[in-house]
Amino acid sequence: MTVLRPTRPVVVLPTQPDDVPWPAADWPRRELPGATRDELERLIDRAFSPGDEMPGDEFGMSLAFVAIHRGCLVAERYGPTAGPDEQLVSWSMAKSITHALVGVAAGEGRLALTETGLVPAWADPDDQRAAITIDHLLRMVPGTRFNEDYVDTETSHCIEMLFGEGKADMSAYVADLPSEAEPNTVFNYSSGTTVLLCRILADAVGRGPDFEAWVRSSLLDPIGMSARLTFDEAGVWVGSSFLHATAQDFARFGLLYLRDGVWDGRRVLPEGWVNYARTAQAVDDEGAAYGAHWWMWPPDHDVFYASGYETQRIVVDPVNDLVLVRLGKTPTDKAQSVDAWLEQIRLVLAG
Repeated sequence: MTVLRPTRPVVVLPTQPDDVPWPAADWPRRELPGATRDELERLIDRAFSPGDEMPGDEFGMSLAFVAIHRGCLVAERYGPTAGPDEQLVSWSMAKSITHALVGVAAGEGRLALTETGLVPAWADPDDQRAAITIDHLLRMVPGTRFNEDYVDTETSHCIEMLFGEGKADMSAYVADLPSEAEPNTVFNYSSGTTVLLCRILADAVGRGPDFEAWVRSSLLDPIGMSARLTFDEAGVWVGSSFLHATAQDFARFGLLYLRDGVWDGRRVLPEGWVNYARTAQAVDDEGAAYGAHWWMWPPDHDVFYASGYETQRIVVDPVNDLVLVRLGKTPTDKAQSVDAWLEQIRLVLAG
């Protein structure tokens, strides 16, 4: 798991076209040219095909798909148990929303990326964890122990945090885990790391209802996004895993990042914050590149994406002014099929 020397993205993020209104209650819609529309429909049918077999059996179960091209909704489809108003679980796509909230808090002067001594359990200056910064947490390089396993209950810190011993106060559970390396030397993708960020945010803005009110006023309401947040018993949002929203609302969040954190003339995220997210900072054992709480899309690192368990995706393509959202229930062994399908859709819309 290699930590990289980051280089700035070279692709400029596109602005909203002058003749396209920002999404209000409804998205502006645009009809695609006939050949593009037919090819796109054929691809979508593969994941949502009616018939005797389970819809989308090739990919598990597809629940929702939305495509936004040049600011307009150009395609959407829903599965047998979902619809346009259904709020579906984000799983780890919530991590990318946590990235946005850290940016908002930093822009408000509530925290700084270089802060250390983030939790009381790390106060001893001889403890390697005392040197961990918010930047380290966002890039998943704090050097702390955490096993991000979704199956093995004997070894998984993730299962234990979300559903076991740690579920009442998840950040306290994670904060007690030991250091295994100096900060910024080892990449380790970790839901616990994101939960710690949410605890730091809660310490800055308040817990429970106070936190939710801040999230809505500073991020969700400005972009017209309706979402449901889940908190642990300590009043900390489980921003690693638990946000429910509609496919169109997830597309709003993707569009915010595609537009460099600006929404209808208002800067929601600090300048440069999206570039920070989409700059490759590390590579995992499978060769996947990671930025700051966002992944780089293979094979084109100009494209970046939010990723969640069971292959939830928000794909952001600056070159082609495109956002793709896919929600569903896909076994791990079929995830590559979903990503290959999304890549085909991306290339069709790119023309």
